[in-house]
Amino acid sequence: MKKFAVGLDGGGTKTAVTIVDESGNVVHSFTSGAINYNGQDEASVGASLEEIFRTIASVCGGLMHCAQVCIGAAGVSNPTVKTRLESSVRACGYEGGLLITGDQDTALCGAHNAELGIILIAGTGSICYGKNERGDTHRAGGYGYLIDDEGSGYSIGRDLLAALVRAHDGRLSETVIASMVYEQLGMTSIQQVIGFVYDKQTNKKDIAALAPILSKACELGDKAALAIAENSAHSLLELVVPVAEKLAMQDGILAIAGSVLLKNNFIQKAFIEGLKGRFPAMTCITPKRDAASGAAQMALNRLQ
Repeated sequence: MKKFAVGLDGGGTKTAVTIVDESGNVVHSFTSGAINYNGQDEASVGASLEEIFRTIASVCGGLMHCAQVCIGAAGVSNPTVKTRLESSVRACGYEGGLLITGDQDTALCGAHNAELGIILIAGTGSICYGKNERGDTHRAGGYGYLIDDEGSGYSIGRDLLAALVRAHDGRLSETVIASMVYEQLGMTSIQQVIGFVYDKQTNKKDIAALAPILSKACELGDKAALAIAENSAHSLLELVVPVAEKLAMQDGILAIAGSVLLKNNFIQKAFIEGLKGRFPAMTCITPKRDAASGAAQMALNRLQ
């Protein structure tokens, strides 16, 4: 009887799902609603999981043919989240093997096609995570935008807004950042921008959405923008250093992921130069596969 393994990557706004057969061939990939208890209520998480497991049942010819599921999700270091997630999955009628782990584990596995290595993720937030051959793990960063997430899209968006207000006051010399921020937000005055920043409806993703402005401003040689890019690269390198040193992986392979590192050439170049200076023997790669594929691989490893 053919068996299947399934990986779920529970992001902030959606869940990516990958179903593989016993040989590791991808038989189906799809996306569904979010299953993140940090941002969703019990009912919507339950509804998303029901839809996901209905699709799994239909692809596998019944849930009994799905032998192992791995879910990578944010916030599972909170034991109550893990318990609630497991209860919701079991309520869908799934009785097979179940591994619930942090989304950094599944992203690492997808990036390296293995459960070992180091990954640095700089998207809306930022985190570095590694696992060595002894099974030791270490993470740096990822503690949220209020106290951490340096070098992330949020942090860059905040720095761009800070540059705008400082230029407005005359604390900073003329910068193209100001006109670019005004244009993207569809605003014309500093008062409108301040209103946007402190509006209760404005969230960290709204601030992070400004980050792509940095690339355009750097291309124009804007001093303030180049300084933000340099600082971001330095902050991201700071995340890698303790992970590589604590795990004795200074000559290992680092996967870089997330829009900040993959889409901003100025930050990527400065980061890689800094990395070579600090760890000359370390290799830098882009992810081989996504986190849902990594979760499916982790499920398959436990099935085999």
